[in-house]
Amino acid sequence: MSTVPVTPSPSAYPATLSIDYPNRQLNRLTSFFRIITVIPIYVVLALISGGIYTIGAHMATWRVDLAACGVLFLPLVLMILFRKKYPKWWFDWNLAFTRFRYRYLSYLALLRDEYPSTDEEQAIHLNLIYPDAQNELGSGWPLIKWLLAFPHYFVLFFLYIVAVVCVIIAWFAILFTGRYPKGLFDFVVGVGRWTLRVDAYAFLLITDKYPPFSLQV
Repeated sequence: MSTVPVTPSPSAYPATLSIDYPNRQLNRLTSFFRIITVIPIYVVLALISGGIYTIGAHMATWRVDLAACGVLFLPLVLMILFRKKYPKWWFDWNLAFTRFRYRYLSYLALLRDEYPSTDEEQAIHLNLIYPDAQNELGSGWPLIKWLLAFPHYFVLFFLYIVAVVCVIIAWFAILFTGRYPKGLFDFVVGVGRWTLRVDAYAFLLITDKYPPFSLQV
């Protein structure tokens, strides 16, 4: 089985995502039953996150509920606000969990047919840059960044609707041709990339740089 590797171009934003396009015949059987085959890894992810995911919604939106997102958020707000620190092991947890979540979401969105690993990178290349909290993060910004990101939420809401349609079309394409149309693939990955940048800014808190309105690397 061959894949076309994607090499991310240099990006000024400290959150990057690329997914290798599967330039081969995808597994029609597991694609047809994807909503069922994903259940075991969904249970693992839900247990780690401390909450229950809504599979149908998050297939399209690439998101989890803030109340049970699995990442350290409120402790980081307090640590940055009062100590200007971002503990490295907190960052490592958020990075590892975010990578796992995107492997799950990529599988659910039919972008790849390898079963999501709990620890190996596989074909989903996601990276976050560890911030220098003392010099790069403003202590008060974590209190308002979730609010400043509202324009992105508005745009992403409509992009998610389009992404749902793309995944449905891709599902039929895989069943009949064994291939994920490249244009649809790039769009769905782009929505995931956009969402990652917003998460990095507003919830992972690794940067104060406002995320670009872009699907591109």
